[in-house]
Amino acid sequence: MPRFRYPEQVALFPYIGKWLLIAGVVAALSGTASAFLLIALEWATATHTAYHWLMWLLPVAGFAVGWIYLRFGEHVERGNNLIIDEIHDPKQTIPLRMAPFVFFGNIVSILFGASVGREGTAVQMGASLADQLTHLFKLNSADRKIILMVGISAGFASVFGTPLAGAIFGLEVLVIGRMRYDALFPCVVAAIIADQVSLLWGVQHTHYVVQSIPSITAWGFVAMVIAGIAFGLAGKAFADITHHTSAFFKKHIAYAPLRPLIGGIMIIAATWAVGTDRYIGLGISTIVDAFNQPLASYDFLGKMAFTVTSIGSGFKGGEVTPLFYIGATLGNALAPVLDMPFSLLAGVGFVAVFAGAANTPLASMVMAMELFGAEMGIYAAIACVVSYLFSGRTSIYRSQRVVQSENGAISDGTKLSDFTETSQK
Repeated sequence: MPRFRYPEQVALFPYIGKWLLIAGVVAALSGTASAFLLIALEWATATHTAYHWLMWLLPVAGFAVGWIYLRFGEHVERGNNLIIDEIHDPKQTIPLRMAPFVFFGNIVSILFGASVGREGTAVQMGASLADQLTHLFKLNSADRKIILMVGISAGFASVFGTPLAGAIFGLEVLVIGRMRYDALFPCVVAAIIADQVSLLWGVQHTHYVVQSIPSITAWGFVAMVIAGIAFGLAGKAFADITHHTSAFFKKHIAYAPLRPLIGGIMIIAATWAVGTDRYIGLGISTIVDAFNQPLASYDFLGKMAFTVTSIGSGFKGGEVTPLFYIGATLGNALAPVLDMPFSLLAGVGFVAVFAGAANTPLASMVMAMELFGAEMGIYAAIACVVSYLFSGRTSIYRSQRVVQSENGAISDGTKLSDFTETSQK
């Protein structure tokens, strides 16, 4: 007698049920962590604004955070790169202490005036919390990789309020040239739920308004290509200079806590020299201004210098919000040159510099549509893809693997950092 077989769709129900449960738990944890992070960062920003003298304590704060990481958290100091490496080459569970360490490190950095972001903190909290569930749910090696990707997606989605971009980011950031579709369902579920959880905690994300989105024209297409080249080169410069700065500090200052101490002194001196504090902290107000009025053409350079010094010397946070700042202000500066609306180019630059610096063009163009509306899709797609192409083999995440590069060349999954080391020999 022929053996009865269930339709293949029936076999999907256990898979869907399993990942609905796991992704839902990860999302609840990550969304809650991101909500508390955003609330704490808002307090830190407001407190620093009210008490400018806190800036003078930045070197001391940097030393304290550096000492705590050296004494208790050396294994988790690699942050996002540690998570990416664990997905590609699993060795041991990511310590739970990564979450509180990076949380308080980020708050201290913003409170006392370092120029850092928040994405790195949210992603690290999401992934470290997710990995604690590996043993609870008795996941095998393949499923552990997926749950870490789920944590990345949930953290990114909930901290920026962009669930679709967050889901894609968790899939796209790991490998250049390939995406894992076996993780698509859990990443989408986690990103959506995590975003909703953060909103339930009362989080209000910043709204950016692109005032004018004209229909695409021949010149508009060309202008986006030109702007995309500039955004890609800016993203490449940011990533390269940050890595070189970090290597310089590590080479010349052996005792880790002294690096952010010296970096803090440099930031204080630079703030005094330029006569403004617009380049420290998250810089959200300046990003909003980039959509509403013309700004100084050099603002993107100022933010890049302050962020490179902060992250390179060891302050904790992320790179993405500073990249949004750099992109929005660079786009604002390019608008009159390219004869395009400055709010449009600010929005395109907001996502395109990030696309080039992180090698995540798909997540970036989807983010543009989530933040600014579907009409931005065409402009963002052109600029993000061109930015990705012109950023070359560089990234803010040096543990990214390459299986297919921008020009179509096939690789064996080599780390980006290995490419860099080889080119320097």
